[in-house]
Amino acid sequence: MNFELLAELLFPNITNTPDYYEDKYPKRNLNKKDIVVRFAPSPTGFIHMGSLYVASLNRLLVNQNHGIYYLRIEDTDHKREVKGGIKLIQEALDYFSISFDESPSKGGEYGPYIQSERKVIYQTYIKDLIKKGLAYPCFCTEAELESIRESQVSSKSKLGYYGKWAMDRNLTFDEIQQRVNNGKSYVIRLKTPKIINEKIECNDMIKGNIYFPTNDIDVVLLKSDGLPTYHFAHVIDDYLMRTTHVIRGDEWLSSLPIHLQLFSMLGFELPKYVHISPLTKKEGNSIRKLSKRKDPESAISYYQEKGIPIEALKIYFANITNSNFEQWYSQNQRAPLTDFTFTFNKMPVGGTLFDINKLKNICRQYFSLESALDIYLESLDYFKTYDNSFYEILLKNKEYVISILNIEKDRPRPRKDIACYKDIKDENWYMFDELFYSNVSYLNLKDETTYDYNILVSYLSNYFDINDNEVEWYDRTKSLAVHFGYAPDVKSYKENPNNYKGHIGDICELIRVAITGEKQTPSLYEIQQILGFDRIKARIDNFKNFF
Repeated sequence: MNFELLAELLFPNITNTPDYYEDKYPKRNLNKKDIVVRFAPSPTGFIHMGSLYVASLNRLLVNQNHGIYYLRIEDTDHKREVKGGIKLIQEALDYFSISFDESPSKGGEYGPYIQSERKVIYQTYIKDLIKKGLAYPCFCTEAELESIRESQVSSKSKLGYYGKWAMDRNLTFDEIQQRVNNGKSYVIRLKTPKIINEKIECNDMIKGNIYFPTNDIDVVLLKSDGLPTYHFAHVIDDYLMRTTHVIRGDEWLSSLPIHLQLFSMLGFELPKYVHISPLTKKEGNSIRKLSKRKDPESAISYYQEKGIPIEALKIYFANITNSNFEQWYSQNQRAPLTDFTFTFNKMPVGGTLFDINKLKNICRQYFSLESALDIYLESLDYFKTYDNSFYEILLKNKEYVISILNIEKDRPRPRKDIACYKDIKDENWYMFDELFYSNVSYLNLKDETTYDYNILVSYLSNYFDINDNEVEWYDRTKSLAVHFGYAPDVKSYKENPNNYKGHIGDICELIRVAITGEKQTPSLYEIQQILGFDRIKARIDNFKNFF
């Protein structure tokens, strides 16, 4: 067959050659240790946490090693593309503060950065493969392909378009020309070379040397709409954009033989592959991959709605990226993540358990280290979006809110009850009269026979002084406890429980319940200092009226 003639028949409008694009996209001027990595999402729905994890890791590695990080939108699957998908991607990346050196919006010398805009580039390389006899048109219909599949199933043969099942692999030029002239739809398939070595080897920077059966399937390279498949497009793009490291989820491992084969057949230099273990979730006694369909915590919106701080998420990602990060972070909690050296050999080979409780603990630690002012300022955007009425309260009471957030801040063991911005309201609602009087309920607490209102009256009249320091306040409260038959400390009560009605903790609980409606809060002393005598008295009166 005259392959040159066939290439012109199929792609008469393609006039450029691969050499043109080699010149247009030359090797980048980089230092020896610089890396070029990409994040390449498809606009087929929201970006899930697994993708965000990979995107974040890429940014960390570029910051550490220097080089280029670019965003490429892989939109060649129009059947699965969702309306506004690219916008959803950009919003998610903006929310997570992941920046790119080159992207569709920012531009760059190696664009376009949207695959559908690179159609001519792919067709140029397809035309060249056809000229070399390495690709061919396939006119099989869906019904014919299904018939092939049924035959393979019944004969227990491997599924796919290959060997004797590749019906159109050896069509003559005249047969092809007649079908093209008749307007028959076709795809372009790889003409897989005769297998010499049954296994191929690839060195993955996380998994080490891995071996695969050599690909013998005539995979589709170009679809009937003229756009490439993922397999072909990403090979062309990673090469022409001069990607040094392909960092992606290990769900692509099964496709690696095809990709390695394409790089070889196209004569391209192979990038270094880094296949990241998937995020997993424990379900009963089994562990499965985190699912964007089953698991709400897979969606970024889950974290946006709860107000999980971005920096805490990044710390969590770093924690699951390198096994030695957790120990480093425990000793360097105020240091930027860029101070830690991430290495591929410390990344998990198997699945990475996504532990939402671990994330919450990291968030609590993060908030405990932040200043009250920073927490206040960072929370404004969250409440403006998700709780406008509380946002208005925050705006009107800046210094008051900061004083609340400062409770137990300067102690050796600072408070850790805030794990997300939403908790600022949920954990401190009783500090706001607008929320306290409309929401307080003592129904789930001990009944009125347990709480002696006379203790509260005496507390306000004889034992409480707003000017006391914390030690003085506690000493006065112990005197109150003793006056009403309670032990001044827990130890005394445990040694002689029959001699007392209870202990000092019960008295503090009574005061706490009366003025906050909660059994557990941060420092009762600091809460009272912020509320002041008049508001404390009003709340104790409210407590009496409730019963």
